[in-house]
Order: sequence, then C-alpha cells, then structure tokens
Amino acid sequence: MAKSKAAEPTPPQTRKGARISEEKFRLLVESVHDYAIFTLDPKGIVTSWNVGAERMKLYRPDEIIGKHFSVFYPPDALARGWPDFELEVARTQGRFEDEGWRVRKDGTRFWANAVITAAHEPGGKLVGFSKITRDLTERRLQEDEVRQSEERFRLMVEAVQDYAIFMLDPDGRVASWNLGAERIKGYRPSEIIGQHFSRFYPPDAIARGWPDEELRRARATGRFEDEGWRLRKDGSRFWANVVITAVHDRSGELRGFTKVTRDLTEKRRMETLEEEGRRINEFLAMLGHELRNPLAPIRNAVALMAAKGVADPTTSWARDVIERQVGHLSRLVDDLLDVGRITSGKITLQRETIDLVTVVSRAVEAARPLHDQRRHTVEIDLAKGGLPVDGDATRLAQVFINLLSNAAKYTPEGGHISVQARRESGQAVVRIRDDGVGMTADLVPRVFGIFVQGDRSLDRAEGGLGIGLTLVDRLVALHGGTVTAHSAGPGLGSEFVVRLALAKPSSVEPTGKTVADAAPARARRLRVLVVDDNRDAVESMALLLGLWGHEVTTASEGKAALQAALSQRPDVVLLDIGLPGIDGYEVARRIRANPETSKTILVAMTGYGQAEDRQRAREAGFTLHLVKPVEPDGLQRALAAVTRPSPDA
Repeated sequence: MAKSKAAEPTPPQTRKGARISEEKFRLLVESVHDYAIFTLDPKGIVTSWNVGAERMKLYRPDEIIGKHFSVFYPPDALARGWPDFELEVARTQGRFEDEGWRVRKDGTRFWANAVITAAHEPGGKLVGFSKITRDLTERRLQEDEVRQSEERFRLMVEAVQDYAIFMLDPDGRVASWNLGAERIKGYRPSEIIGQHFSRFYPPDAIARGWPDEELRRARATGRFEDEGWRLRKDGSRFWANVVITAVHDRSGELRGFTKVTRDLTEKRRMETLEEEGRRINEFLAMLGHELRNPLAPIRNAVALMAAKGVADPTTSWARDVIERQVGHLSRLVDDLLDVGRITSGKITLQRETIDLVTVVSRAVEAARPLHDQRRHTVEIDLAKGGLPVDGDATRLAQVFINLLSNAAKYTPEGGHISVQARRESGQAVVRIRDDGVGMTADLVPRVFGIFVQGDRSLDRAEGGLGIGLTLVDRLVALHGGTVTAHSAGPGLGSEFVVRLALAKPSSVEPTGKTVADAAPARARRLRVLVVDDNRDAVESMALLLGLWGHEVTTASEGKAALQAALSQRPDVVLLDIGLPGIDGYEVARRIRANPETSKTILVAMTGYGQAEDRQRAREAGFTLHLVKPVEPDGLQRALAAVTRPSPDA
C-alpha cells in the first residue's frame, strides 16, 4: 500500500506574510472609532476590544476582556436569555443582526445595531464570533420624536369633535376615522373604514358622479373645496363644507386624500331664515304700498264728502263708516310694516323728554271713536304734574293706541275700560284695564307673540292680525321698559301694564306732542301739480285741493309731469314715486336740475314709507315725504309749513 504523501511545510516567507497581513488587519480594526468591533469565544467571552468599543461602551480592554458579553444587555433582555439566543442563531445560521437597547459601563443606555458573525476554522470548527455594534441612539431619538409627533397629531385629530377628519386611499375608500367624523356622520370606525366615501352623498350627487369628480379635481390641483348636502348613517341630510387634499409621498406618488368636513346645517338654517326675513320684509313693503295706494283716493273722497257737507243722515253715516274703516286699515298696514321693521332692526327712536300723561291723554282721544262705537265707558285717572320720560312721543302714542284698540276689540258693548298713569317705585306706570273676555292661563305668557290671538268666533267680528300686541312689546322694549299682561281668566277681563323709567330732572320742560296741536293751518293759494298713475287718486286729490282754493294741474306719468312742471311753474308738486316710464325719484332729480324749476317744492306722496324710502326721497331732492293715505288735515298742515315764507324773505 502506497504511503500517503506528507503535507508540505508552509514556506517561511508565506508564514511571515500572513502574520504581517493579520497585524495590519488588527491595527485597522483597533483604530476604528465609530464602530465597536470585538470578538467572542464560543461561550461569549470577550477576547478582543477596539478603540470604537472602548469609546462606545466605556470599558478599557483590561476591564472587559475575559468577561461575558451579556454585561452589555439590560435586565429585561437578560431575563429572557437574549444574549444566548443571539449566539445560538449566529452559531446555527452563521449570522445574526438585531437592534435594541444596550448598557454602557456607567449604566446609561444606548440604542444599538449589532451584527454577530460566527467564525470557523478551515475544518469547520467554531472558534468564536465577531461582533460589530453601531450606536444609533441619535437616529432612534429622532425616530421616537417623529413617532411621538405623529402620535400626538393622531390623538389630536381623533379627539376633534367639531370636524370630521379622515383619510381616503387613492380609490376613495375610508382609511381612518376620527371622533368628529363619528359624531357628524354617525358611523363607528368598524362600520366605515374600508367603505367607499360615496356613501356620504345623496342619490342625485352619486347619479352625476360627483364623489369621483371631487377626487379628480383634488388629484389635479392638489385641493378641492365644496359645500353641499351630505348623508348621515341614519339617512338624514346635513349641509357640509368639505375640503379634500391630495397626499403624495416624497417620490410624488399619490398615497390618498385627507378630507375635512364641517357641519354647517345650523349656519345655513340661519342664513335661510335671514333670507326669508329679507323677502318677507320686501313683501310687506310691497303689500303696504299696494294697500296704501287704493286707500289714498278713498280717504280723499271722504274728505271731499265732508267738505261739501251732506244733509242726508244715511249718507253721512256711510261717510263716517268709510272714514273709520279707512283709518282701521291704515293702522293695520302701519302695524304690519312696523313689526317687520322692528324685527329687522330698522326702527330708530326720535327720543326727547316728553310728558307721558299728555301722550296717554292724546292716545285716549285717538282711540275714542272705537270706544264710542261700542258704547264703552272709559275712566281716566292720570297723575297730576305729569310723568316725564325719555322717549319717542309718536311711538309711545302708538303703544297706548294699540292697547286701547285691543281693549275695545275684546270688551263687549257697554263695557268699562280704565286708564291709569301713576308714579310707582321711581317709574312711570300706565295701566289699561277692561272687563272684557279675559284670557286663559296658557294665553297670558304668549299674548305678545306675533300672530297670537285669543279664541275667536268664526265670524272674526273683532278683526285684527294678531300683531298689535307684538308691536307694543317691541316698542316698549326699545324704550328700555316692560309691558306685562294679566287676567284672572276667561270672562274676567284683562289688564296691561307698561313701565318706563322716569326721565332725570332737567331744566327742559317735557312736551307731550304726538301730532301738531294747532288746528290745521291753511296754505296760501298755490299752483299745485298732482302726479299719480292711479286715476282715482289723482282726480280725488285734485278735487280736494280745488276745494281748498288751490289751482291744480294733473299728470299721470313722468314725462308729462316734467312737461307740466316746466310749462305751469307750480309752487308745489305732489309726486307719486311708482310712476310708469320715468319714476318719481328721477322726475324729482330732473326738476331740481333745471334752473327754471329748481326752487319748486317737491312732496313725495307714496305707499313706500320705510326709512330707506325717506332717505332716497331726500337724496332725490324731495322737500317732504308723505305716506299714503295722507290725512287731509295733515296735508293742509304740510302745505302750510313748506310754503310759509322764510323770515329773511
């Protein structure tokens, strides 16, 4: 049998080269500062230690070589046998990599990336392990900061209740869901995550592909905002403001969308109510105009009948009936418009120190025809010496006329009404009591509500719209006072009590004016141009002015009015606003602009009587603004006032 050939000895120069190479590698490893590079024997005992290991873990070589590498691990890792597990994986698989907390010599922790590699002899025998450790604490802290920031943001978003904030994937499926989304839309996260967001849209929006269109626009421009109806889980609708924002990663790839939804249902409801209120006010203004226009010739005709004198008792009675009913209709229109103006904040009080006793006294006189008609006994008990208050005499007179009219309506024929004005606890207190139909207990607290009325018979003999007491309540409140209602029950009468603050002592004597005190003053003979497209109104006004001794010319539209003003040179033009062709405002402006007619007195006679209407009249050049139907006495006083020569004339 042939002898095996003996292994040839390694040449000396080869052994020397290997030693030099190993020495260079050792020096290289030991000089590395940024990595801990060391070796372990098969049992995990440290056998070498480089400068990087000393810098990172704080052990000198003589302190750590010969010790088990488990000293670098925190107690929780030791408790679960993690060091031995790492070596076992490296032994069986050749390599093990991990990240986790490690411990320095001084007990401080650092976050480490560790790679353990098994080292074998050429024959395969395990001779130990090499271990390379990197200190990633700074990166870990940054990652923790990002995670904490993301967590804080997530918690904040999830806690928001007033906004629905959620994510959609690129296809529009819900990927996250906050508390606000649950509150607004009614879905729990488990019910909606993974579902397409189109389920929030009503059928008409889905039919026209609106959800997909929203995503398309957000994808194209980065952001899309919209308002519209959306659906809750229970099928109810809400008005939503929606903002969709496209979300891209660093490479520009679309990752999905954020969607923020606000429930604006209440805001939309308020805007709708405001719009409805504006339309109602416009309607009331138009209604007032349309009702006042026919009332004007009726009142003129009654004035003509009174001026001519009528011997026949029946005709005289009929004239009085018409006059009363025209007054009643005029008050209803005024009340209706005043309520609209008060609720929209368009009434301004003309405040001054007035005597409330005088105001109440004049209100009683103004309402007397109503009480006389029903043969009521009116008892008056007014404070001696007056009751000075800071208020608007016209509006307060309106308050007491409405209360007295209300008493007249609800007191049977032959009933009693008492009016008392007194000082009580530093206030001016007016009590109006009747022995009429009274009020039920449930009606008393509601009686000042708009359109609220007591039980009526089907014939509605008492009339009214149910707004008079509402107007009383609002006007008294504007004066800083209160009005209260009282009744012991049906059939036991009612009492209304108005309380106002007494005015502070002043050297100015209080007035009680509500209307001019003097008898109607007659204007001198005037040339008057009457312009109105209502034939009855213009003819009746012309006849009435003629009876008063004035020279009258008429016109029914704007162009004819301008021609008549230039040819007739009237002293006064009584001009309707709502004319065909050229309206009254433009007619007034042109008359004012012409030097030959610029001094003419212009009086607006119109069914439009709101504050803005008066302002427009002033801006157009009108001298005076009168609201139809104009009282004949009031017209006479107005003509006398505006045509009176100035002291310097």
